[in-house]
Amino acid sequence: MKSLNWPLIISTWNFGAKANRVAWETLTRGEDPLDAVEKGINVVEKDPDVTSVGYGSIPNTDGYVELDAAIMSGPTHKAGAVAALKEIATPISVARKVMEKTNSVLLVGDGALKFALKNGFKRVTLLTEKAKEKWLKRKNQERVKKVDDNHDTIGLVLLDSRRNIYAGCSTSGLAVKISGRVGDSPIIGAGLYVDNEIGGVAATGTGEQIMMFCGSFLIVENMRRGIPPQEACDAVIKRMASKGQKEWVGFIALNKEGQYGAASLEKEFPYAIYCKKGEAIQKSKVCE
Repeated sequence: MKSLNWPLIISTWNFGAKANRVAWETLTRGEDPLDAVEKGINVVEKDPDVTSVGYGSIPNTDGYVELDAAIMSGPTHKAGAVAALKEIATPISVARKVMEKTNSVLLVGDGALKFALKNGFKRVTLLTEKAKEKWLKRKNQERVKKVDDNHDTIGLVLLDSRRNIYAGCSTSGLAVKISGRVGDSPIIGAGLYVDNEIGGVAATGTGEQIMMFCGSFLIVENMRRGIPPQEACDAVIKRMASKGQKEWVGFIALNKEGQYGAASLEKEFPYAIYCKKGEAIQKSKVCE
């Protein structure tokens, strides 16, 4: 992919476009790039029409919405994450507090909720009628192994004007997942990874498969070897396929030069780009 001028923002799925716009506006106001990542993802988390992220998500088998999120800063090489977080609509914001206010990386369950409340976050009812209807329908069906709203994580990678890289991701995970199940999104190296000397990656899709390969970390390591982002993503998808992995996954990647790419297994997914030249929705390269 031809290099573009920075800043540059890349994010997963069609709803990533509105996340990019808010992130870009935040950057142009001179705010911290981490603010841009957080506020961009917040827009998707607060949207009840997105049933795989934040407020309005489809709940787990027990009828509870449990959210996962992570954020990572290239300049500091620090990260924060939360998993199985209930009653908080913006888990990416809690993840940032974990990164900035604790010596931990990942807080889960009741501990994550207690931390959020202590830091000023308010309890909200995350389950909407729309999500409840989908939950009831899915509970009476076998899991369908295809790309749908089961695992449409919002992942966002940002290259700022100083060529520093940041990333964040947020999700409710698989619809009607087992209570307590945690996917790749809050796992550093799986759901996302940043090395400020190289680039950043975010993942979407079936978290179990992504975790088994440390997918985001592996793509960054491919880029460290001088492989462009697109080819770096392709190689990891092909490696997964060679091991017999069949569950759907996708990755977006961005390097320090402003080059980017995206790849997925068997079926494409849309991802959003925003830079000085404008914004666009593109399709991932399909690898098998």
